[in-house]
This record gives sequence, C-alpha cells and structure tokens, in this order.
Amino acid sequence: MSAAPGDPVYRNPVLDADWSDPDVIRVGDDFYLTASSFGRVPGLPLLHSRDLVNWTLVGHALERLEPEGEFAVPRHDCGVWAPALRHHDGRFWIFWGDPDQGIFQVNAPEIRGPWTRPHLVKAGKGLIDPCPLWDDETGEAYLVHAWAKSRSGVKNRLTGHRMHPHGTELLDEGKVIVDGDRVPGWFTLEGPKLYQHDGWFWILAPAGGVETGWQGAFRSRAFFGPYEEKVVLEQKDTDVNGPHQGGWVRTPSGEDWFLHFQQRGAYGRVVHLQPMRWDGGGWPVIGDDGAPVAWHRRPDLPPQPPAAPATDDDFPGGRPGRQWQWTANPRDGWATHHFADGLRLTCVRTADAHDLRALPNVLTQRLPGAPCTVEVDLRLDDGEPGARAGLAVLGDAYSWIGLERGPDGTVRLVHRFAEPAADHERDAAPPRPAPGGRARLRVDIGAGARCRFSYDTGDGAGEGFRPSGQVFAATPWRWVGALLGLVALAPTGQGHAGTATFTQFRIRIQEKRADR
Repeated sequence: MSAAPGDPVYRNPVLDADWSDPDVIRVGDDFYLTASSFGRVPGLPLLHSRDLVNWTLVGHALERLEPEGEFAVPRHDCGVWAPALRHHDGRFWIFWGDPDQGIFQVNAPEIRGPWTRPHLVKAGKGLIDPCPLWDDETGEAYLVHAWAKSRSGVKNRLTGHRMHPHGTELLDEGKVIVDGDRVPGWFTLEGPKLYQHDGWFWILAPAGGVETGWQGAFRSRAFFGPYEEKVVLEQKDTDVNGPHQGGWVRTPSGEDWFLHFQQRGAYGRVVHLQPMRWDGGGWPVIGDDGAPVAWHRRPDLPPQPPAAPATDDDFPGGRPGRQWQWTANPRDGWATHHFADGLRLTCVRTADAHDLRALPNVLTQRLPGAPCTVEVDLRLDDGEPGARAGLAVLGDAYSWIGLERGPDGTVRLVHRFAEPAADHERDAAPPRPAPGGRARLRVDIGAGARCRFSYDTGDGAGEGFRPSGQVFAATPWRWVGALLGLVALAPTGQGHAGTATFTQFRIRIQEKRADR
C-alpha cells in the first residue's frame, strides 16, 4: 500500500512483494529500480517511477541466464544476486554477481533496451554484490564486491578494484578495502553500493543478516581506504526487522531518499522508502533518526496517479504479461502463441511430474505481501491420461489445485501438496469430478501467508466455490519468497500430451493487512 490519491503521506512498504536487494537511480525526472531475480527468467526486472512511491514494471534486462545449460533446470537460489544499477556516459549499466560464476555486466542506451548480452567481467566462485563507480573528475572507474562464504570460504569483507572505464574488465587483482572482522560486532557484511559525495568515497552496505541486520555507511577520502564506519539504519523499537540493503537517490530539488528491503518470510523481501539527510558530521541519517518509518511525507515530486507492478492478466494474444517469469530458461513449445486471448501451455512430459519444484516450465509471479484472493480459469484440452495443469503456491513446500485427465479419459479436480523434505507430492483432498474439463481456481491468502484453496467446476450444483483441503502455510525458498505459479505437465511417454488454457488471472488485494 503506497498512498491514496491526494494523500500527503505514503506508507511502507512501497513495493509490497519480493523485490529483493533493490537498487535505484534517477535519470532526469525518472527513477529506475532493479532487483535480484535469482534463477527466474527473464531476469533483472526494471521498474519505473516518477515519485519514488508508485512503481510500474517496464521490462527486464536479462532475456536468458547464461551459460544456458546451467539454467535449463530450476536453480531457485542461484543466478542473479543483488544487482547494481547505474547510468553513465549516456547508457544504463547493471552489474551483478552469480555466486557460482562471477561478476557479470549488461548495458543499454535506454531502460527498455536493447540490452547487451551478459559479459563476464571477473570469473570466480563467491563473487557477489558488485557495484561500479565512474569518477567523472578523474576519469577513473572502480568496482567493489562482497563474498559468499558458501562458495569461496570467505565472507564479511568488501574487495575493491580499479576498473577500465568501458566497464568490461578489472585492472588489478583487488584489495580488501573493508574487513568486517576488524569492526567490533559486525558480521555478514555484504551488498555494497558505491557513491561519491562531499569529497568522500561512500560505501552503503548492510550487515548482520537478512532478518536481523542493519544498514551501515563507510567513508574514505581515497577509494582504497582506510574507511570509517557508522550504523545508519536499524530496527530499534519498530516492527521492521533487518532494515537494510538498498540504494540512495537524490531528487531534482535536492532531497535524499533510501530504498531498502525488509525480510518477511514467505512474502520475501519487501521494499521500504526512507527519508535521508546528512548530520553535522557529514554522515547520512536514514529514517527517523536511524529507525525505519512506517509512513512519511511524500517526496517533493510532482503528484502521480496510483500505480503498482501489474498482477492481473488476460493473456492478450496468448502471451503472458511481463510480470511472469519461468523457473528456468524457457524452451520452444512450452507456450503456444495464438490470436485469441488466454494462455495456452503445453502439458510438458517430464520424469519429475511428482514434484513441481523440479520443473523448469512453471510460469510464476511474486506472492503479494498483503492478504489477497487469487483466481484463474482453467480448461484442460484434449490430451492423454495423466496430463494435468493448475494454480500453485510454490516454495520449499508447495500446494496446487487444478485439473487432471484420469485413466478413463475423464477430467477430475485434484489438489496436491508436498512438504519441504518430501520428494513426492500427496493428495491434499480426494479427486472430484470436473465435467466439461473446466474449473475456476481460487486461493485465499490470509495473515501469515496461510492459503485456503477452493474451486468452482461449474457442474450445475449452484454451490459456487467449494473449499478444498486443509490450510496451507506458504514457505519461501532459501533467499526467494513464495511464488504463484501456473503449470501444465504430463508423465513421461510418447507424443503430444495435450494443452491447458488459462484465462482471467486476477489478484484482489484486501485493504486491511491483518499480519502487519
């Protein structure tokens, strides 16, 4: 819930869904934001705003993950980690770390592209969270990055490099410029964002872990240090846990603002907007004297109509909207494009039909951070026994409801789930007849991401939606919030297994957030 029309204040979070590890810039009167996309495709989402409160999704900078073979199957917590977005020399630049491969870069003349193919700036394991800086006065360029201990055995330190101004290579082996082990009480130092201000090099970097951490600021007169540090944002007595990792931006009128995330379990990392000022000692002060604000006066920017990243979809022309991402690099034939509205997915044959978490052909979007109702119409078209399709809430555990063609050729309504450690799904409710092979599927998502599934098969009983199964508590992946998913699949075999058509996908947000 950002703000209502005419409201002089905004309310956090301004992006109430999993827009993890945000970074933000201003170009003229426009603000742009990107976020981690991990193993989903397309990657590197691009959001636009003119008031820092209302945001829309305008595209993605990464069409496919590379190397393509590595992401032919889901790697939910890998891929694109903590990108940095910058504008330099008339181009947009995004740097990110793939913890298994190294530091990548793409660039484009306009935010909507065309974006270059990923270029590997530095190969290596555990190189994460890179951020570039071009010094316009000296013509020099720099890059700072953090380390993932899971891949490198190293953490809690930031390494700095000189970078070629064209942004494609580093000019030295790097030097540790901030060692978190030498700062009393600091741990898991990561996510650095690099700036110049008031004669200082600044690194805004979080520490302390995603759920319990804080935001730090480091400054030095020289890029390679030494740096002094200060905590500039922490939870204090608020209910905003772990407020950290984001970007600083200045408006045309000279106001400073900081966008960061808050980890909220199954909802992922939602994005807050904090006022920022500079104290007498030249240090940034974020929020209300270092504590996150729940609401605040709007930025001094022209009023804008309410907006948010799209969720609903009628799939015009048979194509999904830009809010959807596959769980791996897509292959030809997963979606059949046609002139009519409605998304037609092929029931892809797979040996992993018993576990949706292993499927690359799940079309997903973010779980809203507020209580909501999700609905979609589904028709299971001609196909073989075992062909199935449905609506899923997907995470380390998952549950889905949909249609399946039985051994006798009739279509039935099924509802299944899988626990985190289970390698096979189980029935959440007994199968029920679905005459006509159609159903309207619904998930009511309440406080704590507790999901109640229901369905309407339109069988003439006049009962409308009927509940199915027990309440399912959505769970995140390790670093990724729970996802809403549309899927069509079939067991292994020969030949075409049929298709499924989804129409009228809707998400209705409830005004009251019962778990906030």
